[in-house]
Amino acid sequence: MSRLSKQHARNFLFGLDNANFLAIFDEYSDGVLITNAEGIIVYYNRAMSRIDELDPENAILNHVTDVYDLDEETSLIMRCLITRKPIIDESIYYRTRMGKVANTIHNVHPIFNKNQLVGSICFVRDFNVLTETLSGMSLPENQHRLHQYEITFDAIIGRDPALKSALNAARMAANTPSPVMLYGETGTGKELFARAIHNHSPRHEKKYTPVNCAAIPENLLEGILFGTSKGAFTGSINKAGLFERTSQGTIFLDEINSMPVGLQSKILRIVQEGKVRRVGALKEIKFDLKIISSVNQDPHVSIADGSLRSDLFYRLGVVFIHIVPLRSRMTDLPLLVAHFIDKHNKALGRQVRGVDNQVMELFYQYHWPGNVRELEHVIEGAMNIMGQDDQIRITYLQSHFTNGCGITRSSSRKALRRHVPAAQGMKSHGTDSSDLMFNKKEHEKKMVWQALMQYRGNITRSAKKLGISRQLLYYKMRKFNLTRDQFK
Repeated sequence: MSRLSKQHARNFLFGLDNANFLAIFDEYSDGVLITNAEGIIVYYNRAMSRIDELDPENAILNHVTDVYDLDEETSLIMRCLITRKPIIDESIYYRTRMGKVANTIHNVHPIFNKNQLVGSICFVRDFNVLTETLSGMSLPENQHRLHQYEITFDAIIGRDPALKSALNAARMAANTPSPVMLYGETGTGKELFARAIHNHSPRHEKKYTPVNCAAIPENLLEGILFGTSKGAFTGSINKAGLFERTSQGTIFLDEINSMPVGLQSKILRIVQEGKVRRVGALKEIKFDLKIISSVNQDPHVSIADGSLRSDLFYRLGVVFIHIVPLRSRMTDLPLLVAHFIDKHNKALGRQVRGVDNQVMELFYQYHWPGNVRELEHVIEGAMNIMGQDDQIRITYLQSHFTNGCGITRSSSRKALRRHVPAAQGMKSHGTDSSDLMFNKKEHEKKMVWQALMQYRGNITRSAKKLGISRQLLYYKMRKFNLTRDQFK
C-alpha cells in the first residue's frame, strides 16, 4: 500500500475520531469494520478481533484484500465500494491471511459526504453465535426450563367465550402429536399459547424451541433449521439444525407465512416424512417433534396472495386455533388491567390500586391494534412515571398512546381537572367542583337509564342510541349498578 494511501486513511480516521462516535462501537457485540474509499481499514473493533482471531494492529491501515484471503470480486466491502450500494444480510465464509476461517453475516453500507464516497462501514455477526442464540443454547438448561414452566394455560387471562374455546382446543391438542397452527394478530399471545401447549404436553420435560421465521435472513434460515454438512460449501462444518436438536420436544415456527415459499415446500416434505437432511448431506435423519406454527393474518388471505402454500397450511393446520384480538373480547379488559397492574406492582415495587374511570372508558373506546401486548405496555409505561399515586390517570399515559386516541396532553390535563376536586374553597359560579362531578355522573346515569328503558334492556340498540360500544355500555351499567333485568 502506498504512503499516500495510508496518509489518506489516517486523515479519514482522524475525521471519524473528531465525530466522536467510534467509542459507541468499541463494546458492540457485532464486529464493526470501517474503511476509507480505497478499502483501507481505518477502524476495527474488539468483536471483529474476536471473530477473526486477529490483533487489530494487523488489520488497521491495511487493505481488506491484504487482511483477508479475498479479492475485489469476492470481498463484500470492495463490492460495496465499487457499486456504491449497501449489501444487506449476506452470509459469507472467508479466511484471514493468518488462516482463520469464519462463517459470518455481513451488512455493508457506503459512507458519503456531500454525495462523495468516502468509505464504508461493515457490521459482521458470527453465524455460530446467531444459531446458538436462536436455539436457546445461550441460556443454562435449568434457567431455560424454569422460564418455560412458568407459562401454563392458567397464565392466559380471560373469560371471553371465544378465548375459552381456543384454550380448550389447545389443551386437548397438547396431548396429541398432531401439528397445531395458531392464528392471531400481533400481540394476541400466540407464543404464550405455544409455550402452554408444550408445558401441558407429554413432552414438557424436553426442549422447546421458538423460531421467528420473519426475523431470520432468508439465506440463513435453511441452515439454521436443517443443519449443515461439512464440505457442502467452502468452510462449512457438520452442525445439527434446530429440527435435530429439538427432537423429542416442541418447535414453534412463528409467523410461518413470512417464510420463503421455496423453504415452505421443504418444511412440508420433512413434516410428512419425519426426516431431515442437512444442507449438502445425502443422509436423512429421523426426528420426533411436536410442531406448532403461527400466522399473523387469515391463512386463506396468505394463500391467495402467495405467501403461504395451501398444502403446508393443511398439513400444519391439522388443529387450527384462532386467538381473537383484544377488541373482540373487551369484556376481559378489567381482568387484564388488574392482572397487569398486579404484575408490575411486584416488578416495580408499586402499590397501584387501579385506573380511574376516565382511563377505563378510554381503554374501552380504543381499538388496540397491538392487542394485549400493547395494553400491558401502556400500563407498565404509566406505572413508571406516576410516582406515589395509587391510580393510573390520563396524564400518566404515554403520549404515543393518548395521541393515538385523539387526546393531546393539554386536553388530557383539562379532562383530568374535570374529574379532580378543586382546592379547598375554590368555586365556579357559586357551585362546588365536587357538585359538578356529581351532576355529570348523575346526567350520565340518567342517559344510560333512559336508553335501556326505551329498548327494554336491549344492549345492542341501547349502545347504538348512546353512540358507544356494547362493551362500554356494559362497563357503565356495572359502574351504576344497573342490570338488564331492571328494564324488561
